[in-house]
Amino acid sequence: MLTNDQLEECKSALLERQNELIDQVQGHFGTTLEMTKQSMDELSNYDNHPGDAGTELFERGKDVALNEHAEKELKDINAALHAINDGTYGICRECGSDIPFERLEAMPTADRCFEHAENNHIMNDRPVEEGVFSPNINADEVTAEEQTAYDAEDAWQDVSRYGTSESPSDFYGDRDHYNDMFPNSDERVGSVTDEESFLAADQEGNFTHPAPNHQQYEEKYDG
Repeated sequence: MLTNDQLEECKSALLERQNELIDQVQGHFGTTLEMTKQSMDELSNYDNHPGDAGTELFERGKDVALNEHAEKELKDINAALHAINDGTYGICRECGSDIPFERLEAMPTADRCFEHAENNHIMNDRPVEEGVFSPNINADEVTAEEQTAYDAEDAWQDVSRYGTSESPSDFYGDRDHYNDMFPNSDERVGSVTDEESFLAADQEGNFTHPAPNHQQYEEKYDG
């Protein structure tokens, strides 16, 4: 059972920390004070290599994460202050036993005794976007040769054609163009053989004329 002095000490610590967090949360750790173009002197980042903004991206992500943890801590502090007003502060919400003052002194927001404390390691936190999609591409889906539907591998190849951070040193074999810096970039789309990629026919199946990439096919084998 907490004494009045102990209760006042915990309440004072909670109020002091509450004021600090309110200032931090309202300022969003400075993330609303600058746009990227102001902090990096860039009008646009669309054509920049991801490594060019690596430090800035890390710092912004860190500030966002710290802001989220501050909001969570502020919520716990408000709950602890509410428990003080209700007379339930210092009582384990699981077993109803008294929480030792030493634990409350170290962690004033504690609402459980040590035996019933939750495992709140930071490693359990996951990015919010994982609530929408899986963090990993299904390996069976990618490697199955009989897979013909549009899948995650096809989606990645489509967006990779616009450029990636890869370089020729990241691949085995030759790469003719930097737009080919992604796995299976030489995979045919819409055809099985080279001939099928340029032969054209009308709606009745009659041959009409070769497609424009016929010249590329001839140059490849003539050279």
